[in-house]
Amino acid sequence: MILELRDITVFYGPVRGVSGISLDVAEGEIVALLGANGAGKSTVLKAISGTVKPRSGTVRFAGQDLHHKRPHQRVGAGLVQVPEGRHIFPSMTVFENLELGHYVHGGGARVRRQRSEEVLELFPNLRPRLGELAGKMSGGEQQALAIARAMMTKPRLLMVDEPSLGLDPQKIDTVYDLLGDIARTGTTVLLVEQNVALALEIASRAYVLAQGRVVLSGDATSLASDERVAEAYLGSVPTALKTS
Repeated sequence: MILELRDITVFYGPVRGVSGISLDVAEGEIVALLGANGAGKSTVLKAISGTVKPRSGTVRFAGQDLHHKRPHQRVGAGLVQVPEGRHIFPSMTVFENLELGHYVHGGGARVRRQRSEEVLELFPNLRPRLGELAGKMSGGEQQALAIARAMMTKPRLLMVDEPSLGLDPQKIDTVYDLLGDIARTGTTVLLVEQNVALALEIASRAYVLAQGRVVLSGDATSLASDERVAEAYLGSVPTALKTS
């Protein structure tokens, strides 16, 4: 397994964000993390990326315990997150945004240009826009740029938080096609998504969260037809999983 979480519990002050989260992601997979607003999906990503510190539990990446690794060290190891809301730099050009993604690896201009070319082969629609300000792009184009910027780091695991948020259906299809292309290059993808149908179309496996806990997990095909998934999206623990 490239990523292993065991019994992760996170608090925000006195409020528990997630409790006892365990999950595995194998190298080369697309795994979806599903659930309604407030279920704890983004908190799990933050615990993995190191921007919040779990109160208990372990995160292992490529066999290494990440407990003492800072966020930038996790990025350097190949664990990269595309945050919800994209967080591109609107007053910088598309090319400058891409370059920022490479700085964690260092190297000179030649290495940076080579990586830019590799990424632009995956994102050809960005090439004619390189000199434009990123803030003038559409939401879908900005999402593609955010993912492309993350790919500049040569990630082993790419975590993408709510990539369909605020996009029209055509742009959503484009972004999901890009995620499929990325997975086919060998990059593992952990996808956080509210749109369950979209996520289960592209993922091989999924975990469903409700009230900060994993309440369902399994292969994507089985979960797509499981009525308990809809129950979890109403913010409740599926009936069959409740303890007496």
